[in-house]
Amino acid sequence: MQDTVTEFRQLDLAPCLLSALETIGFTSPTPIQAASIPLLLTGVDALGKAQTGTGKTAAFSLPVLNKIDLSQHKPQAIIMAPTRELAIQVAAEVKLLGQKISGLKVLEIYGGASIVDQMRALRIGVHIIVGTPGRVKDLIKRERLHLDEVKTFVLDEADEMLKMGFVDDVTWIMEQAPETAQRVLFSATMPPMVKDIVDRFLRNPSRIDVAGSNRTVETVKQQFWIVKGVQKDEAMARLLETEKADASIVFVRTRQDTERLADWLSSRGFKAAALHGDIPQSLRERTVDHIKRGVIDILVATDVVARGLDVSRITHVFNYDIPFDVESYIHRIGRTGRAGREGKAILLVRTNQVRMLRTIERVTSTRMSELQLPMRDQVAAARLAALAINLEQQKESDSLEVFVGLIETLQTQMGVDTVILAAMLLQHQQGKRPLFYTTPDPMISAIQRDSKRRDDRGGRDGIRSESRGERRSHNSDHWDTYQLAVGRDQGVQVKDIVGAIANELGLDKNSIGSIKLATGHTYVQLPKKMPKHLLNQLKQLRIRQKVTEAELVEGHVNMEPPRRRSTGDRTNGRRCDNNSGQRVRGERRFNRERGGDVIL
Repeated sequence: MQDTVTEFRQLDLAPCLLSALETIGFTSPTPIQAASIPLLLTGVDALGKAQTGTGKTAAFSLPVLNKIDLSQHKPQAIIMAPTRELAIQVAAEVKLLGQKISGLKVLEIYGGASIVDQMRALRIGVHIIVGTPGRVKDLIKRERLHLDEVKTFVLDEADEMLKMGFVDDVTWIMEQAPETAQRVLFSATMPPMVKDIVDRFLRNPSRIDVAGSNRTVETVKQQFWIVKGVQKDEAMARLLETEKADASIVFVRTRQDTERLADWLSSRGFKAAALHGDIPQSLRERTVDHIKRGVIDILVATDVVARGLDVSRITHVFNYDIPFDVESYIHRIGRTGRAGREGKAILLVRTNQVRMLRTIERVTSTRMSELQLPMRDQVAAARLAALAINLEQQKESDSLEVFVGLIETLQTQMGVDTVILAAMLLQHQQGKRPLFYTTPDPMISAIQRDSKRRDDRGGRDGIRSESRGERRSHNSDHWDTYQLAVGRDQGVQVKDIVGAIANELGLDKNSIGSIKLATGHTYVQLPKKMPKHLLNQLKQLRIRQKVTEAELVEGHVNMEPPRRRSTGDRTNGRRCDNNSGQRVRGERRFNRERGGDVIL
């Protein structure tokens, strides 16, 4: 059947549905639709396996709509989805496909929304329910949702639903289903929990396994950047400023990271907001509405809440954190490139995550191109271009005359000419996003290091270059040494020091020298002549809940890495002082070129 169906009009669908499909612009079914619709129209139980973005929502929705009896006001179909967002999205598509069915009533039910309003809608009459398992179960137990007229049960994204802990709710709901009801299950993968549900509740199901191409992946241009040279936050900001994006989603792994990164971006002038599972539903809906209307341009989100999110403005998806599996990656990039639109996805990859990158490429049958992170000069040029566009839009404003008068007043009061005043206003305008940079770009040194490594490997016939063994000067004229009032006694590790300084002071790893971690204190090298505000932040910096009380160290501090000791320096297998034989209590030192700390 799948091979012969090339147009929807070849399927036994009601004229109103064919008319709606024509209005939407759908003429040819996808492979999953061509395979599923004829089977589901017969009423048999079915198990469908298909990736996201292949059109499976319409595959089960069209047969459900085809069987609706408008004279019956009790629910005739229940479609369950793992998240509120996906439930809302599925309900929207069902309504779109059923737009020519006069009097059709589709109701979304999920936690976080008013259960009173949902019960009122059920009392008035509903034909199709789309909901999350928890709220569906709740309304059944309250005897507000009656199943006696239900003809079809659909589990959408069953693997994700069961993975999220809904197995008991789903099992209980399926136990309440009428014996005569059709059961349909769609899932991208078939883990054991899904197989258990299939074996227990589906009766000789027809199996639909479509391994066709994923249309979402095909319409999205995919690139990756290997994390090096600058911190990921800085890299994210550069990409957001230089990519020609309308609206974007930035995916992170944890709820805490959504808040942290959204706050960081907002503090630098981006219109960003966090979206995660702990945010109340009303606020989540308002946030999605804001990105649709252009109030915000960037969502920093976790995987779960972004499922089913469909915003036409979203042109870019940024994977700040690489996902744990390919399915999650496909779901992520599916937020752009929808309904035939083109989109772009950029993946930030650490060097130890390249294997996962290659797995994603293999499973999705794509080859991503490596992205060169924009240099600071490119970022500054993008900022200047954006400023020029804004000023161009303002030059015809009727209210400029008032400001012309203010300019003349300020010139008189300050005794400066127009050019100097304009320069001062531009300096004030730039805020935390400078129109040009004066400090070196850390990306340049990263590129030079990579180039040198390649030259060393390619030009020495496999002989190790001496330059690769060289270590940076620990007390050069470029560094000041600071003593922090935290050490190993407080459970502090080198990574705590680096992370706190990088995140709170905004310094990249190339701006942090060697670190010497001792019992009750730590020495750290930082660039000379740091701005006063950064020094104040350093003094107030908290590491493991303790204020560092940083002080500049006058004089020489030995930051050299340890020398290897001869076997004569050891007594009975214990490292000892050369003179007394007493055991030396270890100090930890961090050499940034080696990337770790060593015991002295």
